[in-house]
Amino acid sequence: MAPVRFYDTREELHQYTDSVLVRCPRCDRLAHRETHRSKAAGETSRWRVICRSCGLSWARWTPDKCPLTLWLQADTRHGTVWAYNLEHLTLLRDFVAADLREHAPWYEHEHRRMTLVARLPAWLKSAKNRPEILRTIDRLRASVTTP
Repeated sequence: MAPVRFYDTREELHQYTDSVLVRCPRCDRLAHRETHRSKAAGETSRWRVICRSCGLSWARWTPDKCPLTLWLQADTRHGTVWAYNLEHLTLLRDFVAADLREHAPWYEHEHRRMTLVARLPAWLKSAKNRPEILRTIDRLRASVTTP
């Protein structure tokens, strides 16, 4: 059987923050937080929380006033696995499941920023933890996709 490959596409964490799955502050069920960034310089970003279960719809200018809990987070023996949304979770799953992890040749240059997968903790990258982490990721995905 050929090894599963993962190629680092050089994505960074901020690319997943515009759409985040969170716990509704009112009913503690799945809600969605959207961030709308203004193009004008000096303006803050505006975000909205929408819950389909209880009908909550909040719009705020600063997220500091109401801390929200991520929906996609679970503890393992080694640490906490978390993701902002399903796309972020898919990237983590693809990385953890891969037997062969590749990166671009310019990866080691100092002027390049570290990518999302380069910043992952060592326990998440370790092959010996792979089965437990994949089970956790699959359980997180099921918490969103099952009714």
